[in-house]
Amino acid sequence: MINKEILKTLVEEWLQQGDYFLVDIQMDGNDDRIIIEIDQADGVWIEDCAELSRFLQDRLGDELGEYELEVGSAGLGQPFKVAQQYANHVGDDVEVVDQDGKKVTGILKSVEDRQFVVTTKEKQVPEGKKRPVQVEVDKQYSMDEVKSCKYLLAFK
Repeated sequence: MINKEILKTLVEEWLQQGDYFLVDIQMDGNDDRIIIEIDQADGVWIEDCAELSRFLQDRLGDELGEYELEVGSAGLGQPFKVAQQYANHVGDDVEVVDQDGKKVTGILKSVEDRQFVVTTKEKQVPEGKKRPVQVEVDKQYSMDEVKSCKYLLAFK
């Protein structure tokens, strides 16, 4: 019987050969489906997904025959699931949804451990002035305490 730990061990063995990292493994026992998401800084190539799929089929043989195997990328525009995704998007526009459901957009400035900083623009009234002006504000978040953070696609 295949379980997540066996899959994770095999996927991580394959991942050692390149720049990819594991994002998620989903196993749905109801429809016998396995979904493996991988990612890397330069994007995911379909040839690499096919290679990982063949690697798993070679290693698991008949055991995998019971399951429908899907290997793909984490999906551009999907919420980040692992710290490496945050690190790969430093300098990019992101959308953060905090625990209260408030959305904040800005530039992912830095990532350290499980903390990240987003630089956003807010209107503030400078001392001695009557009109608000846009100023850049750094907001710090914990990956464990936000509902989501995702890359914002920019169509220019």
